[in-house]
Amino acid sequence: MSENIAPVILTALDLEVNFGEQVILNKASLSIHEGDRIGLVGRNGVGKSTFLKIISDIMQPDSGEVSKKKDLVVSFLPQEFQLNNEKNVFGNIIEGAENILRLVGEYEKTSFDSPKRDILEQKINNVDGWNLEKHVDILMKSLSAPGKEREIYTLSGGEKRRVALCCALISQPDLLILDEPTNHLDTDSIEWIESFLANYKGTCIFVTHDRYFLDRISNRIVELSNGVFYSHQGNYTEYLISKSERQAMKEIEEKKRQSFLKRELEWIRRGPKARRTKAKSRIDSFNELTEIKNDDIELDVDLIIPEPEKLGNKILELKNISVELGGKMLIEGLSFAFDRNRKLGIVGPNGSGKTTLLRAILEEIKLYAGKIDIGERTSFNYVDQSRLILNDDDTVFNSITEGSEFITFGNRKLNVYTYLRRFLFTDDRINTLVSRLSGGERSRLTLARILKHGGNFLMLDEPTNDLDLPTLRILEEALLSFEGCVVVISHDRYFLNRVCNGILSFEGSGQVHFSEGNYDYYVEKRNSRLKEFDSLQVKEKKGDTRVKEKIRKLTWKENKELETIEETIMNAEEEVERIEKIFISPDFYEKYAEQTNVLNQQLNEAKENVKKLYERWEELESIKSLSSKK
Repeated sequence: MSENIAPVILTALDLEVNFGEQVILNKASLSIHEGDRIGLVGRNGVGKSTFLKIISDIMQPDSGEVSKKKDLVVSFLPQEFQLNNEKNVFGNIIEGAENILRLVGEYEKTSFDSPKRDILEQKINNVDGWNLEKHVDILMKSLSAPGKEREIYTLSGGEKRRVALCCALISQPDLLILDEPTNHLDTDSIEWIESFLANYKGTCIFVTHDRYFLDRISNRIVELSNGVFYSHQGNYTEYLISKSERQAMKEIEEKKRQSFLKRELEWIRRGPKARRTKAKSRIDSFNELTEIKNDDIELDVDLIIPEPEKLGNKILELKNISVELGGKMLIEGLSFAFDRNRKLGIVGPNGSGKTTLLRAILEEIKLYAGKIDIGERTSFNYVDQSRLILNDDDTVFNSITEGSEFITFGNRKLNVYTYLRRFLFTDDRINTLVSRLSGGERSRLTLARILKHGGNFLMLDEPTNDLDLPTLRILEEALLSFEGCVVVISHDRYFLNRVCNGILSFEGSGQVHFSEGNYDYYVEKRNSRLKEFDSLQVKEKKGDTRVKEKIRKLTWKENKELETIEETIMNAEEEVERIEKIFISPDFYEKYAEQTNVLNQQLNEAKENVKKLYERWEELESIKSLSSKK
């Protein structure tokens, strides 16, 4: 073995798993090395969770074997986890540290003069087992887990996942196995897990659809496709490059194969007389090639979002709205106007009011204050977090048809079979019962049901949950090309970066902050803002109290105004330019002679508006600069 190759801690050899006629693992083999950070990727339903269950000893393959390093400590967080309802939150988390508790118990029972006691003490020190409760507290705080004494039956789904994640991490295992660890977690918690795994001394293999997570944590990507593993060194970006090269080679090979088959078919059809040994050999070779299946070339979802009706001049405007829920002010004084092709991402901690805002726009929740103006031509299509409940007894076909065999898009119709094929449902799967679909298939079917209803203003609440990576990419492309407005609540930072041109951030205490641009730009501006605030706080603490009282700081609304004023100025200057172009156009007198006075007045007002905006910008920057110096 090369000195550069880390020791193997687990080997899966020739694994076979079949669910009826469906082949999940086809003599699949994989070795996991010490220090690996493996991102396991592949379409939903290909067997990723099945493989994780096998190496966690929860499930046995039909054939093949898994061998592990002696005394390997393994911890597994499955997608569908079970908590002990007879114990509280702390009791469940501490259960995850069974290996540490066993070492401590054995140490306490071992006689003082036994050599074994020193060995046990060293093992406990290696995992800092003497400070177990301190580690529980750190984990719970970092992941915003519910209180120690909370009973499990009182927890929400998201709270239960946080507890289960604490349970998986507390044991500090040699091999950590995570199946969708970021589901139902807010961005802060996801970033904490990223930091934890980046510094984690053990080995990790995980399934996730969070491409930021894959990019930042993985040092190896393993793709499961058609029952076998393909290993790629590096992170997710490097995997995409490697896979595209592999796909290109496959396509070249397929073209060569098809070209050969075409030539040989022409030869066979000519019916040569001398069908002796060489002729028979050629026919045998032809027959062998025709039986080869090139399964590695994958199909993608050709996702259809119905072409929307054109939006009017007024789309949607929030005028100083406030929303109170359960005695808590979730939104306070929010104003925002939508323009055409706005793709708005909404971010913030769970429970901060993101979904509440969408429900307020839909008039499902009454406003505490303010007003919402909806344009006459604005038509909402809302995909809520719980999606659309599917009937397990329906077939895929019946769940879409709803009494009609055609889907209507504006003035054209599409056959249901054709529509479902765009969502990767083959003819045999179209007649499958919903109860027999994989998680990814159910998600695609739900999207197919909802998106067929059209609308020119899409509101999507966590649309990326449970969608596999290929489907995510197609959804992104479809939303980018959608000629209407999109509002999307998501913790998927990669998705927000690709789709959104504005971010609305819920920052607690009813405050909502808007940032023009994608998610990365929002983070950059937020960090700069927080750094400036922290710096000001330090200066205030060091300064004289009398001086501190005289400091004039920007209000929240002024901060918001300052952050958007550059775009406002740019729009105002474009209006001036638009009117000036009218005056210099060759056909001005022919088209606009009667409007000369009106246009002159509009031009003067537009120029005055630009002047006032620049003055206001200087005023706000001056206040900001002075407050930061003091």
